[in-house]
Amino acid sequence: MKLVDTCIWIEVTSDTATGQAYKRLLNEPHKLMISTMVVYELRKWLARHMESEAADELMTLVLTAYVVEPTSTIALQAAELSRAHKLHAMDALIYATALEHDAELVTCDAHFKDLPQVDYTAKAK
Repeated sequence: MKLVDTCIWIEVTSDTATGQAYKRLLNEPHKLMISTMVVYELRKWLARHMESEAADELMTLVLTAYVVEPTSTIALQAAELSRAHKLHAMDALIYATALEHDAELVTCDAHFKDLPQVDYTAKAK
């Protein structure tokens, strides 16, 4: 299974070159995993960059993915990952969620570059 990071959703929504590369992946969100941390970050971004009705429609689509809520196990693992890889709290929680569920984290966030179980692609310039 793939856990899609916030940056990928944003790139696809913004129709960037990077987003174009991942558009097909997001066509079937019900086959994807999403962390509640990603739900939070994406909704916050959409509120600043999109009209309310369009943002609501996109969130309805996003929430057809398998939504994973944080657990104490994920939180504990995130704390260790944060320390070991110098990740911010939200990034560590997202990454820990992927690891806990044996999912591949799909991202264009350089903080995750070279980490295990990460499909990292740099943003197109």
